Amino acid sequence: MDGNGRWAAAHGLDVAEGHRAGSRALRAIELGVRSLAVYAFSTENWTRSDGEVAALMEIFGETIDRELADLAAQGVRTRFVGRRDRAPEWLQARMADLEEATAGETRLSLWIAFDYGGRAELVEAARRIVDEGVEADDVDEELLARHLYAPAMPDPDLVIRTSGELRVSNFLLWQSAYAELVFTDTLWPDFGPDEFRRSLEDYAGRRRRFGGR
Repeated sequence: MDGNGRWAAAHGLDVAEGHRAGSRALRAIELGVRSLAVYAFSTENWTRSDGEVAALMEIFGETIDRELADLAAQGVRTRFVGRRDRAPEWLQARMADLEEATAGETRLSLWIAFDYGGRAELVEAARRIVDEGVEADDVDEELLARHLYAPAMPDPDLVIRTSGELRVSNFLLWQSAYAELVFTDTLWPDFGPDEFRRSLEDYAGRRRRFGGR
């Protein structure tokens, strides 16, 4: 979900308002999607200015109270993927409360990557396997996958990158090994249902071979 800052600049707004606009763009239920993962805050985002990071934490809290609570009423189960120990304690509590409150919802699984990095995830998985004393010959793809942040999260069929950036930026590196990729110039706050539908139609027209013929 990229382009919030550029959207704010184009509209003469503070970058925090761009992030707020981005938080309101998260609407995919109407198109029948059953599982959706979004990259909300990366491990690298901590390097941004203290003011922007603080604003982002506040906006995450606002989003949980407003947007995600509304989604929960529509049957959305929300889970957070990544670390949360570096977030403010009040935000950690809201994240846990939302996960608990939506645990029984089934219409859509929403996975929010927060303080997430694909490389960090793989390193932590490897460390947990070593800590368990697993023999090298017993390590396989299935074992490593069970030690990722969210083993229940399905591998994505489609990864969409907004704002004209042509890279995956450390997002779901293991899980996206065979995902189809769609890149769009649209800034995230302007990414609405029509743009999302076009991305799905693009994906539907492709043939997935998974290395075969």
